[in-house]
Amino acid sequence: MNYPPKHHQESDINHMIEVIKTYPLATVISVKNNVPMVTHIPLVYNESGKLIGHIDKYNPQTELLKDNNPVTIIFSGPQCYISPSIYTTSQFPTWNYIKVHIKGTVTQVNDEEKVKQSLVDMTNLLEAPDHKFKLKTDNPRMHGLINYIKGFEIDITDWEGKFKLSQDKKKSDIVNAKAELIRANKSNIESFLSKVFN
Repeated sequence: MNYPPKHHQESDINHMIEVIKTYPLATVISVKNNVPMVTHIPLVYNESGKLIGHIDKYNPQTELLKDNNPVTIIFSGPQCYISPSIYTTSQFPTWNYIKVHIKGTVTQVNDEEKVKQSLVDMTNLLEAPDHKFKLKTDNPRMHGLINYIKGFEIDITDWEGKFKLSQDKKKSDIVNAKAELIRANKSNIESFLSKVFN
């Protein structure tokens, strides 16, 4: 039995890559002695089909991000509660979300110039489209930073898209669910930030 149901599975890799590019903050999961280790860091999907990142060398998970160790990555897109009130048909409450699960093997990048270039590439991606800040490999502060991070590359072995977007409903209800996902995410961010940073 496939789970989630087929209509909630996304098999188009281009759609999953778009999630990674739009929501690059990843949940990186490694396992040591049956204990999961988790770090949240941005990752870049590059033209060679790898995920590129860097991590604080003092993070305990750093020792696992090398030697072709297995790693699981989760990218999280928008998500929200869906009230039956938004549908034109009778439904139960549910939760809609977009997730991309990736499995792969990870190798450490020890070439300092390559790590510096990966920092530049990541900054270029995250600064798009305005590029108000530009990082260069010869930035004087780069030399100090490079001593405190470890670069790594992830070879992807498995893709799994979980796009639960009311696809099993009638077309008008799918449209309403999409609109609610957009509305709720904007509203929730504003409400949360006003409570936490008042």
